[in-house]
Amino acid sequence: MTSRSVTLLDVARAAGVSKSTASDALLGSGRVAASTRERVLAAARDLGYRPNPAARSLRRASTGAVGLYLPRTATRLDYYLRLAFGAVERCRRDGRDLVLLAPGPGAADGLAAKVDGLVVVDPELGDEAVPRLLGAGVPVVTGERYLGRGSEPSGSVVCDNAGALSALLDHLAGRGARRPALLAPGPESDWAAALRAAAEAWSSRHGTPVRVRTVPFAATPAEARRAAAPLLAGPGRADAVVCAPDGAVTGVLAAATAAGLRVGEQVLVAACVDGAAAREADPPVTAVDLRPAEYGRACAELLADLLAGTAEPGTVRGHDWRLVERSSTAGGGQSASKA
Repeated sequence: MTSRSVTLLDVARAAGVSKSTASDALLGSGRVAASTRERVLAAARDLGYRPNPAARSLRRASTGAVGLYLPRTATRLDYYLRLAFGAVERCRRDGRDLVLLAPGPGAADGLAAKVDGLVVVDPELGDEAVPRLLGAGVPVVTGERYLGRGSEPSGSVVCDNAGALSALLDHLAGRGARRPALLAPGPESDWAAALRAAAEAWSSRHGTPVRVRTVPFAATPAEARRAAAPLLAGPGRADAVVCAPDGAVTGVLAAATAAGLRVGEQVLVAACVDGAAAREADPPVTAVDLRPAEYGRACAELLADLLAGTAEPGTVRGHDWRLVERSSTAGGGQSASKA
């Protein structure tokens, strides 16, 4: 049975409740016991149930709000702050409020009665809230694809993260790097999985191995420093280090300094996210500008179009990035643009 053919009645039968009780449980309305609601939600997830947006709009009035769900470790990161402000700006155009949902499995409880739709950014496989959010009974737009199984989002906005890292590695090779390394999270998110695949593909194309070391999704500078230190020591040390997590690249700079290496000359340092840490570092760090405010606006725009019926369910839209070159990758005195 496909998600397109599953009906509310199918869910009700699987959960052993009436159709009206199943509807109330999925919408988060009515007097439904918590255990019953959980049983209905589990049945909907197992069957791949997708509510009909047109029928749903007839059953309930607009709440005038949309939800934003960020990774559990995102609250201290510059990138997500700018993304959230971009989403707020776009929602304001439609007279909608943006509600930031607290991370955790309870984020989806009664969600359909609180918001008209939802934006889920960088959904991770290990976050148990994400499947519940996708099956909560409202249109959901993901920022990057969700790698898990079950309910599919109503739409997605994706960036060519593999292309961005490939361009960054090309830039480093052009500045003389021959032994590059990458600090990246494990492949639990589409973003991190794309970076790892891109590093492997680039290594194969150029015959130059990229040494990959795993760090947390929201690695701290201290964690990045510990991961970079052994890469920058001894014969055959890395001559370029790319740091993926936002805000952690200063740890790589500290590791280089501790190893007695001049950044921009003896070792090149770059970042996959152009946050405040990269821009304000000494020296400023070459980075991929993912344009987070514009990204947040693009996610909110797609959700608005889905709610208005001007975008088809399953729509995937792309988002552009740009490489900002700074003095951390000057390469033995070569000039780099100061962005």
